[in-house]
Amino acid sequence: MQSFPDAGSLWVNLLAISWFLFCWVGYTYYAQHKGRDTACLASVLHLYRRDWMNRLLLREQRMSDASVIGNLERNTSFFASSTLLILAGLITVLGATDRAQNLLHELPFVAQVSREISELKLLVLMAIFVYAFFTFSWGMRQYNFASVLLGSAPLLGEKNVTEAEKNAYAERMARVLSMAGNEFNLGLRAYYFALGTLTWFINPLLFILTTAGVVLVLYRREFHSDVLDIMMFSPAPIASPVNQEKVE
Repeated sequence: MQSFPDAGSLWVNLLAISWFLFCWVGYTYYAQHKGRDTACLASVLHLYRRDWMNRLLLREQRMSDASVIGNLERNTSFFASSTLLILAGLITVLGATDRAQNLLHELPFVAQVSREISELKLLVLMAIFVYAFFTFSWGMRQYNFASVLLGSAPLLGEKNVTEAEKNAYAERMARVLSMAGNEFNLGLRAYYFALGTLTWFINPLLFILTTAGVVLVLYRREFHSDVLDIMMFSPAPIASPVNQEKVE
């Protein structure tokens, strides 16, 4: 079936990848700065992490806290391992570009492109998952740091630790956990955009529309999701007003 006009031309594909990078980088910058003074999943979760750490200091047994951190680290490790498997698959496809092209060209609505453009698309996908692996692996390390900080937590009833030191510890621990969670979120965001990139193999114009759709979905989930409304609902403030919290 005939594809859209000029769908396989170099300038259209360069325009599509430029739009993709603009949306990804632009939304990341927007979400980071908007979340500093607006309720979002990141800022609200940071408040809960800080409350978690304040309550941890009131417990004598902290095995459950270590278990929760270990579970978060395992989730990040799972995605890091999955990313390596995906990269291995993409490298395999890159070595058989001709066969992959022939398979795609048999499908309807798929744009006819040169081998070089097909390889460019695969290389872009590989770059996305390499970035995802680095973010997931850095998140794993930060959860390891959090485990060390958990082991150094002041004991219940320890007399030579002031209240100011306890508050400083709770804030420090909450920030490390939030930084690890942010890396996990960046890795998941890369997966979202990578799935949108798959439509590039059909048509670059569809890729442009899909990228905009991914941004819309991410914005909806991070700033206006139902789970955010539920976490924000409380008869009394959980720690401090959300709009005053600044999380880097």
